[in-house]
Amino acid sequence: MDPMELVHSGKVRDIYADGDDLILVASDRVSVYDVILPTPIPDKGKILTQLSLWWFEQVADLVPNHVISGTAVPAEFAGRAIRVRRLEMLPVEAIARGYLAGSGLTEYRKSGTVSGVPLPPGLLESSRLPEPIFTPTTKADLGLHDEAITFDGLAGTIGADASARVRDLTLEIYRRGAEIAARAGILVADTKFEFGRAPDGTIVLADEILTPDSSRFWPADGWQPGRAQHGLDKQIVRDWATSSGWDKQEPAPEVPAEIVEATRQLYVEVYERLTGRRWA
Repeated sequence: MDPMELVHSGKVRDIYADGDDLILVASDRVSVYDVILPTPIPDKGKILTQLSLWWFEQVADLVPNHVISGTAVPAEFAGRAIRVRRLEMLPVEAIARGYLAGSGLTEYRKSGTVSGVPLPPGLLESSRLPEPIFTPTTKADLGLHDEAITFDGLAGTIGADASARVRDLTLEIYRRGAEIAARAGILVADTKFEFGRAPDGTIVLADEILTPDSSRFWPADGWQPGRAQHGLDKQIVRDWATSSGWDKQEPAPEVPAEIVEATRQLYVEVYERLTGRRWA
């Protein structure tokens, strides 16, 4: 295989083969409702990459990850790429929820459950759950929608042992991340992880973790159950997309400049608050 052969292009990331390794490149693309918008968010890919590298360090004692190097990458991708090891990726979005929001809220209002997990009656929008829950979804191909599945459904796909390991790791990483974020005044309402198998069968954390793209972040000082929260994530883009009249199907409309800049500023704010580092 030739060096730097493009092997996959996703909603946000492009994956290149480089010898025995892979180069994971985060673009400035943004997607909502599983559709890529035509307008990029400047610096977004670099912020996601540097924040993920920081988080991988924070949870390194909990789970092995796929990172080989955050700097040994081609010069044209400097700052926005990670050199990683190859894994057999598991076909699941491993989602942890600590608060009731999004699709979880919709299901709860219909059935009192989220991904088949029963919850107490009387919870409000944005309520803190009694304890974090694991609510996996399928990992859909580009242009298709992820679908919620139960734990038993996941076990039927990847096996009972792997499912239990993914569930336990997802909740452990979420708890660690939520604790760290809380010290920065940020609530992690929910977040998703991706895992793969190493050649020896070990479950390994991959992709990105605890970023504004993979998580629903809320300012702790403004949290109030019973209503939607101000999101420190790409919720501002989702809100614009919802109010624009767009039917959530391709092609998506251009994003206004003020929404682009406001979104970029939120990404920078989250990075700086979580890491304690200034975004240069």
